[in-house]
Amino acid sequence: MPEPKLKLFSLSSNEPLAQKIADSVGVPLSRISVKRFADGEVQINIEESIRGDNVFVIQSTSAPVNDNLMELLIMIDALRRASANQINVVLPYYGYARQDRKARSREPITAKLVANMLERAGATRVLALDLHAAQIQGFFDIPMDHLQGAPLLADYLIESGIADKKNSVVVSPDHGGMTRARNLNNMLELESPVAVIDKRRPKPNVAEVGSIVGDVQGKIAIMIDDMIDTAGTITQGAELVMQHGAKEVYVVASHAVFSGPAVERLQNSVFTKVILTDSINLPEEKKFEKLEIVSVSELIGEAIRRISKNEAISSLFKNRFSRRTR
Repeated sequence: MPEPKLKLFSLSSNEPLAQKIADSVGVPLSRISVKRFADGEVQINIEESIRGDNVFVIQSTSAPVNDNLMELLIMIDALRRASANQINVVLPYYGYARQDRKARSREPITAKLVANMLERAGATRVLALDLHAAQIQGFFDIPMDHLQGAPLLADYLIESGIADKKNSVVVSPDHGGMTRARNLNNMLELESPVAVIDKRRPKPNVAEVGSIVGDVQGKIAIMIDDMIDTAGTITQGAELVMQHGAKEVYVVASHAVFSGPAVERLQNSVFTKVILTDSINLPEEKKFEKLEIVSVSELIGEAIRRISKNEAISSLFKNRFSRRTR
């Protein structure tokens, strides 16, 4: 029996990233037709045989979230009915990840619902980048690989000279992000301990910034988060950091959600640079002068290559994509 072929498909949400991933893997994107009927229904046609193949489908479930999620579910169903050997779903951005627990009575856990939907549709593996909460991995009963963008962002900070071992400090925008901040601090090997902003969130997309725990006086402050949505919290936090004597403030994050007034807030903020990955495809009108984009294509491409060859991907979580010779 011939070995299964590796095939890559891109859906609509982030075709530029999918093409970069394909170039990194060295496998061309397979042919597919994605159309909309007049009433908005999705119609998908796979334009080549995938019988017995190991398929990777690349789709960020970013805005429009429901459209992109439905498109992905329909694609999985089409692949299953066309007898694909494996259906690997690559999610550079996992939508609905913030609804990962019941914060109030009678709320859904939508991140779990999405996991159930992907499984029931026929996915055999999920590969995601920087989930909002790591416990979402446990929502799946199929193999789930969780890649980290922090090493790539750490590389950028080191190679661009922003991160200085003695004069930089990592700042977490809230207590929930302390693990992420400590990991970045270790990758950068900074002498200063992590600082944290005391914040409370009375309702979704509304945050009240209090005080800073830690020393940022005279330092280059590097704030880190998993995503930037409306940018209200992160820009308020940056102003507080500057008020406490920081010399400069930068922000790094994996996902550029950029809802509502985010772009205007970031461009007019005290940030020197806003450093994000290309996990979400940004239209030109959402790009601005302070924005820097770090591509995750090689990281995802290497993970796909290793999964397809049944090789371990554990080294991708270590220093291979983080610190290089300074």
